[in-house]
Amino acid sequence: MAPRLTQLLLTIGWTVVGVLLIYGGTWLFDLLAPIDYRSEIRRGNVAAGLVVAAVILGVAAVVVSVLLT
Repeated sequence: MAPRLTQLLLTIGWTVVGVLLIYGGTWLFDLLAPIDYRSEIRRGNVAAGLVVAAVILGVAAVVVSVLLT
């Protein structure tokens, strides 16, 4: 297999792993949080949206640092 194709497949594979880890971390936060952030966001609560955005960014930072080492 050509080295470029191998690199492309590895990149796609690790991207899928990263997205799944970010989704899993967000799901875990949603499970453990005492507030239903989805319904709060639907009702227009901007603060709840900012909390969820911060959680996604935080989990993404951890996943990126783990995958790059």
